[in-house]
Amino acid sequence: MKRILEVAAVFVILAAGAASWAVAVSETAERESATTAQGGVVRDMLSLDSLRITVVYDNYSHREGLKAAWGFSCLIEGAEKCILFDTGGEAPVLLSNMDSLSIEPGDIDIVLLSHKHGDHTGGMRALLDVNPGMTVYVPKSFSEGFKEEVRRAGAELVEVFDPVEVCRGVFSAGELGTDIKEQSLALNTDEGLIVITGCAHPGIVSIVNRAREVAHRDVLLAMGGFHLGRATVDEIEEVIDGFRRAGVSYAGPCHCSGDITRHLFREEYQENYISIGVGAVLEGATLE
Repeated sequence: MKRILEVAAVFVILAAGAASWAVAVSETAERESATTAQGGVVRDMLSLDSLRITVVYDNYSHREGLKAAWGFSCLIEGAEKCILFDTGGEAPVLLSNMDSLSIEPGDIDIVLLSHKHGDHTGGMRALLDVNPGMTVYVPKSFSEGFKEEVRRAGAELVEVFDPVEVCRGVFSAGELGTDIKEQSLALNTDEGLIVITGCAHPGIVSIVNRAREVAHRDVLLAMGGFHLGRATVDEIEEVIDGFRRAGVSYAGPCHCSGDITRHLFREEYQENYISIGVGAVLEGATLE
């Protein structure tokens, strides 16, 4: 009987070991699957010459006949899908500027919202009224009420936590930050990454480095709100140093970046400084 019990104990141990091994294999497979998925995010590249980025909403002016207001939004064309990044603060301003720029709301396939603040989400409901068939990407931390409202309008909602592919050659860098969580958009072009930020609450250098880590590519351009409006000169210069260490070739601060930030970046980047404001249009030739 003792011998039988010993053999049974061995089988129990082996079974437990096999179960642990199976769990480990499953977890490894999940990690490998995630890595493969992440690799899929950056495997495809977009032709820089095919891309067109139009700033639809910003508090800096770039072109006459458009309304400048606090907030940010830009349209990305030339990828697999037509993507609107953020929706500004006021729906009438957003729709008026889109009309002046000959942008049809019904042509937008995807809206990606950087974070929960109203100066980036203010035009969302108006867009859903005219184009409820969009796919909307939001950080997972968005309120359940906001997410449910998007779903009720008929849009497909995608909650983002980790880096995720939006369409071929375009990815979200994933949800970053603690208090104010935010995602940024990255375009994987054949000349390097274009990183677009809403307000960069988690830190613009951290966002740039996250995009580099995800794609294993250098950053051609970082543009959008850098959240430096109240920063000191020393703090801004530290950010510029971070950009240089990260190998960012072009810089286009706008929205909440502040006048001093724009001035210091212009001084540092010279001809590689990109002036961003409502109505600005960036095409491949802009970055060559």
